[in-house]
Amino acid sequence: MRNNPAKVRVAVLFGGRSAEHEISLLSARFVVEALDRDRFEPVLIGIDKAGRWLLQDEALLLSAARDPRLARLNDTMPEIALDAYPGPAGEATLTAPGGARSPIDVVFPVLHGPTGEDGCVQGLLELAGVPYVGSGVLGSAVGMDKDVMKRLLREAEIPIVPHVSLRRAAWDRDRGACLEQIAALSPAGSGFGPIFVKPANLGSSVGVRRVTARSELEAAVEHAFEFDLKIVCEQGIEGVREIECSVLGDDDPIASVPGEIVVGHADGFYSYAAKYIDAEGATIRIPADLSPAEANAVQLLALRTFRALEASGMARVDLFLAPDRSLYVNEINTIPGFTAISMYPKLWEASGIPARELIERLISLALERGARKARLRTSA
Repeated sequence: MRNNPAKVRVAVLFGGRSAEHEISLLSARFVVEALDRDRFEPVLIGIDKAGRWLLQDEALLLSAARDPRLARLNDTMPEIALDAYPGPAGEATLTAPGGARSPIDVVFPVLHGPTGEDGCVQGLLELAGVPYVGSGVLGSAVGMDKDVMKRLLREAEIPIVPHVSLRRAAWDRDRGACLEQIAALSPAGSGFGPIFVKPANLGSSVGVRRVTARSELEAAVEHAFEFDLKIVCEQGIEGVREIECSVLGDDDPIASVPGEIVVGHADGFYSYAAKYIDAEGATIRIPADLSPAEANAVQLLALRTFRALEASGMARVDLFLAPDRSLYVNEINTIPGFTAISMYPKLWEASGIPARELIERLISLALERGARKARLRTSA
């Protein structure tokens, strides 16, 4: 039941069956804290690692530790299910044990990684007929798969670093040939590496290793394959700067001021530990120290990437700035982090859109897109 019919009922969906489960909990905390309670009524739904949808207590989520190693769902809470089709009036409905049903107006997925950010949940939300924040099925799937993402970026003539993609079956069949293919990414005349080895379908730097010696390569590949059946290996650029830009909107998106990640962690890149464990692992500079022309180029590349990859609602585009001032797009994140240290909300705050307004805009975009889709014809 609705506590207040005048408020928009927002189902905040978090957790998920991925290695980024704990980061998702921290992101959900930020979103829930930023919701304007005069306008929105939150319904908290945590997905555990077995895939169960569980109602969650707001006080527990907001009091949880900010260390991802300590973040947990309350797995004793009741299960909840989203009806897989709209009701008679087109409404989306949650069903609790015992059959109690309650409507929701919009879903805010704060899910990172496979089964949450890759189009799976988005497909379910489409079937249920409920508006949701962020990219649709296609944009989500493309944004999650770094291999397919890079193919589309290359087709759109957006600059990317040299890379190779590799499937588990090929590795099991002839790992020697695979190692030669990956090693060829090492720039000529510079010694070996660096080469970055990544799962194709994860974020938060989970499963990523920076390889600077041929002897480290096989272990890095094996490690990445622990998380995915496909990996991406990329040529590293010595002295590169990591630049990030947030995008907001649908048909006419806008880009934030760019920011920069300055890594000080022993891993030598913006690793999981540098992001979430080591308080001194990285420094955020907002705005990034760029010339006006460079900042404009970053924003234009971010917007081109957003459109080329069929993104909508929100995304963070990560880029590299090489010592020769060349820009390369690294990847897009269609459900960017919303933790206390995350760049997406920080960049918008620096651009004049504070957290509460940002969350309101994202929900409004979802509702507007849902209304447009509801007007489409379903018969010839």
